[in-house]
Amino acid sequence: MTFTQHVGKLLTALALITAPFVHTQAQAQETPIKFQLDWRFEGPAALFLLPVAKGHFKAEKLDVTVDAGNGSGGAVTRVASGSYDIGFADMAALMEFHANNPDAPNKPVAVMVVYNNTPAAVLALKKSGIKSLADLTGKKLGAPVFDAGRRGFPILAKANKLGAVNWISMDPPLRETMLMRGDVDAITGFSFTSLLNLEARGAKAADVVVFPYAENGVKLYGNVIIASPKFIKEKPQALKAFLRAFTKGAKEVLAKPDDAIAFVKERDGIINVDLEKRRLRMAIADVIASPDARAEGFGQLNAARLSLMASQVSDTYATKTRVDAGSVWNGSFLPSAAELNILPAKK
Repeated sequence: MTFTQHVGKLLTALALITAPFVHTQAQAQETPIKFQLDWRFEGPAALFLLPVAKGHFKAEKLDVTVDAGNGSGGAVTRVASGSYDIGFADMAALMEFHANNPDAPNKPVAVMVVYNNTPAAVLALKKSGIKSLADLTGKKLGAPVFDAGRRGFPILAKANKLGAVNWISMDPPLRETMLMRGDVDAITGFSFTSLLNLEARGAKAADVVVFPYAENGVKLYGNVIIASPKFIKEKPQALKAFLRAFTKGAKEVLAKPDDAIAFVKERDGIINVDLEKRRLRMAIADVIASPDARAEGFGQLNAARLSLMASQVSDTYATKTRVDAGSVWNGSFLPSAAELNILPAKK
């Protein structure tokens, strides 16, 4: 064996020995982030699944894992507990947690608005004779006790001078079924969830009347990205990188929503692709690229509107302490205005 061959073998052996170490070092440079969704892997989850699948988070040296959820309240408490670093939750649920747990050491903070308007709506079948919100007075309304629309209904009632209604409680899977059976006259729920659920149970869109809260005097913010104070303090640059990568991915989702459902299908193989395409398109039109979102800018909010919401949640939810609007929001980690300019052109 020549000297050159000997050296070559030594270098090859050294490379084999050090390769795992180099790979581990590369992985170590990535910041791990556990992200909690508000709900199952449905159409809107594409906003978070696409940047994972396309490597946008990896490009920012982040190792992001996205887990399905079971409600905004759960997302808030899991981020508060430290089991998740960042999450996706309803702003009202976040406010309620703050006001009911004033001494909690790790209260999550909203760092980006995604649903500029609450998706909450009242839905009824046209055959019920309900043609306007005023017709709800004295009627039986159904929803789970923790439903965001039910919790916020007093705000809708006050804004529209409605009389008393009778509430019927049920588990989420029974909500639309009970409306179809006539057990209740109307329901509250997320518009892009309940309408599609009604169609799945045999209703036609033309047979359903929908009263979105946002179009009837209720300007509550919807879902926001939340982060734990511990994560914010210890890894502020990682949070900025997360929001940059998310925004880049969201721009692609908004541009081609149907294509983005493929990434949801990868996480839940039994979804109805066509239905989830519709759900995502509805979410974009109703709460992500809404007129209010266009006025305030994607990801951002209006301080006066936030303060009004804080007061409304304090009164309606009868919280232990008043909601402090300044303590639930931190917009200092948002991408630049140019990067946030992602809403598709009006059609």
